[in-house]
This record gives sequence, structure tokens and C-alpha cells, in this order.
Amino acid sequence: MITIQSFCFSAFQENTYVLYNELKEAIIIDPGCYTRIEEKILSDFIRKENLKPVLLLNTHCHLDHVFGNNYVSETYGLTAHIHPNEQIVLDRLPEAAAKWGAPTEAYKGAIQYIEHGEIIPFGNDPFKVLLTPGHSPGSVCFYHVEQDFIIGGDLIFKDGVGRTDLPGANPQDLIKSIREQIFPLPDSLTIYSGHGPETTWGREKIHNPYIKYISSQS
Repeated sequence: MITIQSFCFSAFQENTYVLYNELKEAIIIDPGCYTRIEEKILSDFIRKENLKPVLLLNTHCHLDHVFGNNYVSETYGLTAHIHPNEQIVLDRLPEAAAKWGAPTEAYKGAIQYIEHGEIIPFGNDPFKVLLTPGHSPGSVCFYHVEQDFIIGGDLIFKDGVGRTDLPGANPQDLIKSIREQIFPLPDSLTIYSGHGPETTWGREKIHNPYIKYISSQS
């Protein structure tokens, strides 16, 4: 059984997720902690819950989702797992951060590439990688089938979808990703987004104007 804890970090109001099981093993997804205070909030929670981080996953590598990659990698000895198409985004991190007025060092830790359909083992709770480009060239979602949820990054938000006006983004790819990877999933699916509150797929199909448009074009 997976327990999910979220933190809203940085001026970008990015959702960082810590997922942990009954063995107190933990996955850190998209660490967006930018300040020392935010790093301490994350580490204090991990310490308080007596967790052992064993995986560092990134849905994509936009700066607000990887601000804390160096801290997590160095503190817990973890390797960042990204889709290979995100490497170029990660490589441009210092340049992108400077443009946004949020100076950030390049990621210095180890990297492991993950691919669409790959199963990421985590005790008795494996995650399936869904490749969902559009917001960025190698965005992925992490799908837990048994508990019926995804950690979806910036693919779908409550009443919105990821922006496609950033370098490497493509609106047609975003539409294709949602149509091919998310539409087949059950309405009961809980979506934990990169920004804003959690939602359900069924709700978004009814209320999200972007999803309604995509559905009408199918």
C-alpha cells in the first residue's frame, strides 16, 4: 500500500511527491525544493517518518521539477531516472534558470534512462512508465495500476493541461499523449499533478475544457 505525501515548493508552486510503503521505503518524485528551508522541510519529513529513500524519479526536467535533484541525489545517494528525451532539457537547466531569474547549478548526479512501458519495481508496488510528451519532449507519467493513480507531472491539471509554448513542447504531441495514454484509463483514476490539487480522470472528462475539446476531436 502506497502512501502519498505532497509538498508545494518554490515560487513556481510545484508539487513534490514522496511515496512510501509499509516497509518505509520511499520514492521522491520531482523534488522542487529551491531554498535551504524547503530542503529541510523535505528531509525533516523523511526523518520524522523514518523513511529510506530508494528512488529519485522525474516526470520531466523543467527547472521547477528538478531544483532539488542535486540535494536529493547527494543526500540519499540516489540516481535520477528520466526519459532520454529529457536529457537536453536537463542539460539546459542553468540557462533556463537564469532566464527565469532563479539561478540553479547543473545537475551533477548519476542518471538512468527509463522508457515507455518500463516497469519500475518498488517492493510490492510496481509503477509503469507512460511516455507522454507534449509539455516537454520526454515527459512521463508514473502509473500505479492497483491503487489506480498516476503521478502525472504537467500533463493534466484540474481544469487544465500543460503549457506548450516552451522550448521542446508540442501541442499535437500533448493531445496525442492524452488521447493514447490517458483516455484508455478508468474514470476512477486519481491524477496527482505537478501543480495544483489532485483530481480524477472522470472529473476532468466532464469539467476540463481542454479534455472536452480533445474528446470532441476523437
